[in-house]
Amino acid sequence: MKKSQLAVVISLLLALAFIFTNLLACAPTQEKLWWIGYSVPLTGIAAEKGAPIMHGQLDAVEYINNELGGVDGIKIHPDWYDTNYDSTKATANVKKFMEDRCLFFTVVSSKEMSASKEVANRAGFPGMVCFSAPTCTHPPQHIYAQLPDYGDDWAAFSRYYLKNIWKGQGKPKMALELLNNSTGYGVRDAARAAADELGIEIVATEEHSATTISETDALTRIKATNPDILFISSTPAPTAIILKNASDLKMIPGLTVACAHASFTKALIDSAGKDVCQDIYGVYPTVSWGDNVPGMAKMVEYCTKMHPEYTGNNDYMIGWASSLINAEIIKQALKTSSADALLKGDATAWQLVEKNGFQNVKGYDVGGLHGPVDFSDPVDKRGSKSVKIFQVKNGEMVALTADWVDAPNIKYENLDWFK
Repeated sequence: MKKSQLAVVISLLLALAFIFTNLLACAPTQEKLWWIGYSVPLTGIAAEKGAPIMHGQLDAVEYINNELGGVDGIKIHPDWYDTNYDSTKATANVKKFMEDRCLFFTVVSSKEMSASKEVANRAGFPGMVCFSAPTCTHPPQHIYAQLPDYGDDWAAFSRYYLKNIWKGQGKPKMALELLNNSTGYGVRDAARAAADELGIEIVATEEHSATTISETDALTRIKATNPDILFISSTPAPTAIILKNASDLKMIPGLTVACAHASFTKALIDSAGKDVCQDIYGVYPTVSWGDNVPGMAKMVEYCTKMHPEYTGNNDYMIGWASSLINAEIIKQALKTSSADALLKGDATAWQLVEKNGFQNVKGYDVGGLHGPVDFSDPVDKRGSKSVKIFQVKNGEMVALTADWVDAPNIKYENLDWFK
């Protein structure tokens, strides 16, 4: 090859190298994102709960990313998977979250967290559950509850009932209608732990499935015990059937009926009908939709714009607050941990986000949507520790308690039978 030709080839190679180098320099680098796992029953028999919660969660992520600039300038990536309300799928999701290098994860239902926690606790992978039962957080390990659990609902209502409703002599008689998973068993365990101390006699305990089509036989047995109170811990669809059956049996109106917060939503009233639900009590851990609290307007704005079908649904509110808490956990972790260390999403990052993030969330206000969140207690893994008592009036859930009702932590792990 002549020198002139060689010079041309070298010049071309240098030019190509220059272009290639500049293309690499101009190419977008992989965007830094906070990966957080979201395990949600978007489909299946609990979709009436899972769908509004998930959309509340994701809409709040949009708000955090687009209006607040993410957390420390880094956006949240919701790594979500459907569970179909299947515990096996929920457990598989936790493994996916760890493989995806999520920083931590959230689960909607107590049933699914009861299954997921085994894998998560062994790995030291922190998680938060929206709707909790005692088995999720007792004994305390790496799982945190956004809200009071179903046992707390039962204890809070029982105290309210004894103080404000009960007019009889001696102990009031209570019957329990419970979903046959942790949603129901949380109330069963709380009643076993505290009924005698409170002064309540449990006269019947019946269980039902999430797909029940009739609870007439169970309610007939309950009716024979002549209870003063029927306490239901379930999801909206089975609870609607229970209430309709109780109405057919002429148990209501007349009998005091109360529901734990898993079923006490707008979906219950829509399904059972406002007449059947009239005067039914319920426990719920949020304020009422539209209440004058700081965080309400922004949540309503996003719900109206993105998912108007959930207007008035407090489950959407819980989902919205869930993602606000997720952002606060990262924010707290960044005070003493580097962003690069957390973004790795490995076992070291999980330890950092739990120790420096979760456990430094103290008195965090979710805009007044529910009680302040505090994960700093090494034993009490509940974030919010307070609820409100409601009653259905003309198709609306009306708050009977202006202030929050505290739900003291029951130390189930100290009870031999719970172990």
